[in-house]
Amino acid sequence: MAKQKNDAHLYELAKRGAEARLGDIIEEAKLLIDLFPHLSDSFDPDELPVSFILAKGRDRAEGRASGARKPWTAAQRQSVSARMKEYWATRRKDAKP
Repeated sequence: MAKQKNDAHLYELAKRGAEARLGDIIEEAKLLIDLFPHLSDSFDPDELPVSFILAKGRDRAEGRASGARKPWTAAQRQSVSARMKEYWATRRKDAKP
């Protein structure tokens, strides 16, 4: 039983390593295409493996879901500031013996 658990752990580590390496390769390909734009026409996007196409869509979907928040307005910042000042004043008052 311990061997199976160890094998599963090794598999997960190998999987993470492979994902990281693939990300490096993709980033390197992007840099090469930026440096040599004519390379972008050297392959047909329809001939890419399905995993590349799905990964490209996944990255966009994750970017939208975990995108940056909108900056706060001045009124929102002021409101939070007032609430936090009141909160800490109460904490200081309650902490005094």
